[in-house]
Amino acid sequence: MPLLQIFAARYRVGTIAPSHTAVRSRTVEGALRAVGQTFASLGYKDPRLQASGKLDLRLHRQLQSYNKADPPPSRVKPIPLLILQHLITECYRTPDPIHNARAHMLTLGFFFLLRPGEYAATSNPDAAPFRACDVHVLRHQVRIDAFTCPEVDLQSVTHIALEFTTQKNGVRGELVGLGRSGHPLLCPVFAALNRLKHMRLHNAPRTTPLYTVFSTHAGIPQTITITTTELTQQLRSVCSFLGNAVGLQPCDISVRSLRSSGAMALLCADVDTDKIRLLGRWRSDEMLRYLHVQALPIIAPLSSLMVRHGFFSLLPNHPIQG
Repeated sequence: MPLLQIFAARYRVGTIAPSHTAVRSRTVEGALRAVGQTFASLGYKDPRLQASGKLDLRLHRQLQSYNKADPPPSRVKPIPLLILQHLITECYRTPDPIHNARAHMLTLGFFFLLRPGEYAATSNPDAAPFRACDVHVLRHQVRIDAFTCPEVDLQSVTHIALEFTTQKNGVRGELVGLGRSGHPLLCPVFAALNRLKHMRLHNAPRTTPLYTVFSTHAGIPQTITITTTELTQQLRSVCSFLGNAVGLQPCDISVRSLRSSGAMALLCADVDTDKIRLLGRWRSDEMLRYLHVQALPIIAPLSSLMVRHGFFSLLPNHPIQG
């Protein structure tokens, strides 16, 4: 146990951490867990644990002290629609298919509360991007094959749905659908249809990820992917001159913010949290980590509600005095 405690202390200050910098308590906890699991995989007792299976009290208190000393967590913040709409509009101002594809993927990520690896290329080997074949196109209740139908039929599409295959927390074969938003550009149906039209124009296989762009440079055909890194750069660039208006700095947001952005928009619209959880595929109250009480439309009216509804009485439970 003293050896594990010394290991944790040295890992904490960065002496033996891979980054060679001080790390947070959760990182130290993960390193200790890896040591314990290595022992267990060799058939030995996990040295971190007591006979009862609980973490040794000495390690527990050591990790607890690290946790108290940690700085506040730096969560990404949701992106207000002002920033997102500005970026998407700018992307559509040019006929460049790469810029257009960025707008499409940002739109789908926002409306479907997607994880970054589901709509943009990432280095994560476990990412499961949505493909062209995963998009279902419907005109009311009738499904249309976007690759074979006359292109004019796509103009009357009313809904699109994404089919889950290997995406995290998704039920295989389940469809999650959305209708038109009413906005000429910021619309999931508009974005998905334009992605499919691009795939159809270039005879792309149906298994092509939606973030794939087919372009031509100097007469040479190119296949390009929209990455999480470039989307983050684009978002932060817009935030650098619009962020002050909505209380944000560029470092506050990244492409991971889109998931919480869509959830916050629904929460501000008083949509039931169960519906938000269903759309975002949250299976627990982990969803609450994505929602921020700093959103003015949610918190600002509460004081007036408390004044109006703070007059209440309680059922007496004290003994009757004779």
